[in-house]
Amino acid sequence: MKDFVTLQTAVLIFNALLLGIVPVRAQDLNLNSMIQPIPMTAKFSSDTEYIWCGTLVKSHIDHKYHLFYSRWPRKYGMMAWVTSSEVAHAVSDSPFGPFVFKDVALPHRGGDYWDGMYTHNPTVHFFNGKYYLYYTGNFGDGKITSPQLNWTHRNNQRIGVAIADDPNGPWKQFNQPIIAISKDTTALDAQMVANPSVTQMPDGRFLMVYKAVARQKPQPFGGTVVHLTAIAEKPEGPFVKQNKPIFTAENADFPAEDPYVWYQDNCYYAIVKDMKGAFTSAGRSLVLFYSLDGLDWKLAKHPLVSDLNIKWEDGTTNKLEALERPQLFFENGKLVALLCAVNETLGHSYNVQIPLK
Repeated sequence: MKDFVTLQTAVLIFNALLLGIVPVRAQDLNLNSMIQPIPMTAKFSSDTEYIWCGTLVKSHIDHKYHLFYSRWPRKYGMMAWVTSSEVAHAVSDSPFGPFVFKDVALPHRGGDYWDGMYTHNPTVHFFNGKYYLYYTGNFGDGKITSPQLNWTHRNNQRIGVAIADDPNGPWKQFNQPIIAISKDTTALDAQMVANPSVTQMPDGRFLMVYKAVARQKPQPFGGTVVHLTAIAEKPEGPFVKQNKPIFTAENADFPAEDPYVWYQDNCYYAIVKDMKGAFTSAGRSLVLFYSLDGLDWKLAKHPLVSDLNIKWEDGTTNKLEALERPQLFFENGKLVALLCAVNETLGHSYNVQIPLK
């Protein structure tokens, strides 16, 4: 496998240099310069629920825009995401809304299932004529401990996929995760796995980037928190773990999270949440990485995607508590929107679809 990856990297680099595209295009992508003011219709919120983790796909059947997102009751508090989240589904005639709730795509199935008490972190893709909804699931004691985190549920997080012929469903869930923790207690993903992101590779295989936590540090948090990659021949797996940490920073045990990975212009890109300013001087923000093979990653020339300020079409600007869970929406191969989860305050969250020129 290592020799194959090395050969694949060499071929990608040779082709890229021959075409005169990479590393010039990889270095020149500047998402921050593409961000436009947000239409007022592109804010998806609820008076009774926390809204998080938006991901968007256009249906080839009804030609509408389908938003999948995480939600849980506001009465339980923000930290109840880990016990009470479910992946819901809303529909619009435009990628910038307004979106109308339609149904719960991945409801709670009960504690006998690996994902039976929580579904979260959705990211939706259309591969080979089917829709794939990757997500995180968990199970546990079901106790709402907010404002503290329920660590049993946090540490029982695993990664799965649901498949449908139509984004309106029905979605087929599976009784086993596609990425579970490693049995080796010294492994980088021995404690929990979450936050999947998937893209198709130019050779037809599928690359997943995911968040992982090790066990070597004190419980219940454990640590360190890293990101790893896995590769599969088919979008439903099986995924083979590569076991090499990426998006790392010196002297940082938790530098990044919330990866979104894609392939564009002979290059892989990833947007991640910079937890504390490990990668730019902007502090907590969204930053851009790139890779020629999907396995070795570097900070992009224009790393800052967005700080914690967002601008609306009516001229107002919000300074946010959090801007997280970045996802991109493409239409006809073109970048259209950056989707993010927003906390204006710790008690008020929503999703936005930020236009990209």
